[in-house]
Amino acid sequence: MSRLFLETIRAVEGEIFNLLYHQKRYERVLKKFNIKNPKNLLEHINPPKTGTYRCRLLYNISKEAHTIEVTYHEYKKREINSLKLVYDDNIEYSLKSACRDELELLYGLRGKCDDILIVKNFLITDTTIANVAFYDSGRWVTPAQPLLKGTTRERLLIEKKIFESDIYVDDLKKFSKVALMNAMIDFDIITKNIEEFFC
Repeated sequence: MSRLFLETIRAVEGEIFNLLYHQKRYERVLKKFNIKNPKNLLEHINPPKTGTYRCRLLYNISKEAHTIEVTYHEYKKREINSLKLVYDDNIEYSLKSACRDELELLYGLRGKCDDILIVKNFLITDTTIANVAFYDSGRWVTPAQPLLKGTTRERLLIEKKIFESDIYVDDLKKFSKVALMNAMIDFDIITKNIEEFFC
C-alpha cells in the first residue's frame, strides 16, 4: 500500500527558500515509515529562473522505497481577509499528506469567509493552508498544538521570532494582530482589525 506526501517549496528567480526545513520534515516522514536512505531534495529541484513558483514535491512511500515527482506552478498569493472558526475534535493532519479530504470538507463550511480557522479540543490550530500567530504584549504567539508543524513556523520558532503557547478560543479577544505563515507567504501580518477578521 502506497502513501502520498508532499512538500511545497518556494522558489523566486530560481532561488530555493527554506530547503533545510523541508528536508528535515521529509526525512521525519520517511523515518516514521522506516524508510532509509533519504534523497537530497535539492537534487530534484530545478525551478524556472524567472518568476515566483510553488515547487510541489510529491513523494510516494511504498513498503521498500519511495519516488519523488516535482512539478512547478506559477504562484499567485491567495488573499485571506476573513476566517471562520470551525470545530472538529477528530481531524488529523500531522503529516503533510497529499490527501486533504478532511481539510477540504471543513473548508466547505467557510460560508462567505475566505478560509477557516480550525478549533480542535477547544484549542486554536491552523487554517487550511497556513499556521497562525497572534500578537500580544510585545511578542508573537503560535498555537503549541497545530495540525501541521510547518517549515516556516519551525524556522521562526528556532529564530525566537515567535513563541509557542496553547491558545483557546476565548483567548482570541486579548490579541491585537494576527499573522498567517507558510512556505509561500513566509510571515504575513494581516492589516485588518482582528475583530473584523473573524466572521
